[in-house]
Amino acid sequence: MGGPAAAVPWWQVVRFTAVGVVNTATFYACYLPLHRLLPYFAAYTAGFVLSLVGSFFLNTYFTYRTRPTWRKFLLFPLTQVTNYAVQSAGLVALVSWLGMDSVAAPLAAALLALPVTFLVSRRILRPPGRPDAAPDRPEPPPVRSGRSA
Repeated sequence: MGGPAAAVPWWQVVRFTAVGVVNTATFYACYLPLHRLLPYFAAYTAGFVLSLVGSFFLNTYFTYRTRPTWRKFLLFPLTQVTNYAVQSAGLVALVSWLGMDSVAAPLAAALLALPVTFLVSRRILRPPGRPDAAPDRPEPPPVRSGRSA
């Protein structure tokens, strides 16, 4: 029986992190031009929504190797409410209370929300009852004791 470290497969964490990098770049690519046109929080919200759709498909196909469904698609944004709240609170705290530049603050806020986002998306996107073996690698054959005939 594995301990807490064995509860989450390392390959999911690596893939989730890679998707997070792509998602953050997508968000930031949307945020920067919008930041010139809109107040920082409105630009942040628009960038967040746009990158959310990409995040759903990347996490479904790449991180958890599962099929996207309408049910998952509809649940995914609901679970992101927690992520949005953590990032939003972080953004406002960093900009308003700590005086951080509003161009850099969304990146720092995203780092603060990363662990919560992983756990929530894993819960929604991973098929129920599916073992956590890496789906792109076959399971090793069972070890047999004794000699084979």
